[in-house]
Amino acid sequence: MQLHTLYQEALGLLKQLIATPSFSKEEDGTADIIAAFLQKRGVKPHRTGNNIWALPWRFDVSKPVLLLNSHHDTVKPNPQYTVDPFQAIEEEGKLYGLGANDAGGPLVALIASFLHYYEQPDLPWNIVLAATAEEEISGFNGIEALLRDPEFRKATGVKEASPFDNWFALVGEPTQMKLAVAEKGLLVLDAVAHGKAGHAAREEGVNAIYAAMPDINWFNAYQFPKLSATLGPVKMSVTVINTENKAHNVVPAECRFTVDIRVTDAYTHEEILDIVRASVKSEVQPRSMRMRATGISLAHPLVKAGIEMGKEYYGSPTCSDKALMPFPALKCGPGDSARSHSADEFIYLRELETGIDEYVRMIGLAMLIV
Repeated sequence: MQLHTLYQEALGLLKQLIATPSFSKEEDGTADIIAAFLQKRGVKPHRTGNNIWALPWRFDVSKPVLLLNSHHDTVKPNPQYTVDPFQAIEEEGKLYGLGANDAGGPLVALIASFLHYYEQPDLPWNIVLAATAEEEISGFNGIEALLRDPEFRKATGVKEASPFDNWFALVGEPTQMKLAVAEKGLLVLDAVAHGKAGHAAREEGVNAIYAAMPDINWFNAYQFPKLSATLGPVKMSVTVINTENKAHNVVPAECRFTVDIRVTDAYTHEEILDIVRASVKSEVQPRSMRMRATGISLAHPLVKAGIEMGKEYYGSPTCSDKALMPFPALKCGPGDSARSHSADEFIYLRELETGIDEYVRMIGLAMLIV
């Protein structure tokens, strides 16, 4: 299929996805649309929950696997939208709509690339497609559920003794088609400082907010000594503070606060947690230890192909499903991360067309490098 035809079909699919609400955990409608789109083009879709996946025309268990992955869930619309977030509007070279940029554009570009290679014989890799759910909330029913699914593992020849051996991924997120060869992990901490309740009018109690303040200041000021070559420093931000109080005249007995920590490959989550607990008086509990920092070698064929095409590489400060994959993954896609979750989200039409062309060329070049 010619690239221009692939672009036109991908654009039509993206418009359908924009018009169909697909908030995290509510992606059944867009899953139906993606499955029908593939089936109409002669590809057998498989479904695990709201994850849609497809195999090449002939799958060879002796060959490595390239997983083309992006997500079809979205956040809820920013309240500052001035247009209908569920109406795909073309205007002045842009396509507006919720999820157009994050990550509908990268997703449909990867689907187009999958179709381009679908029936090509004698490829050195199996190219597998996965349009997954719950990425925006780091949910358990997205890429993790798919990679655990017995049907998926059996169909792709994944063995328990060496799970996902010789697998790698191209993860579609809006990076302006730059190569995100590394990505910070995410560690969210819930902390609580204790005091003693009392009446605010009298010299009673111990104010838990004041007890929390030295710890909050520590999170603001502390600099982790080790820097990552690709991701720079660990970044910590206190993002939520609250107490149990509903009344203004009560000294709070507890002050709870949340810390967002963007972890580099210079530290493990466990090392970060040990340093924090040794440095603050508040009780600290991690919400999850799943979202680890990741990286892919500059010598990997996908990365080398992108560099040969003149693409820049960098370390990404934001998380994606890349963090949940037990194999090397490159994050790259059309669109701009700065537009993600913004009001009046859009993708340039030229970004989508160029993205399909460059995905196809990068994959083809990488297979020659192998």
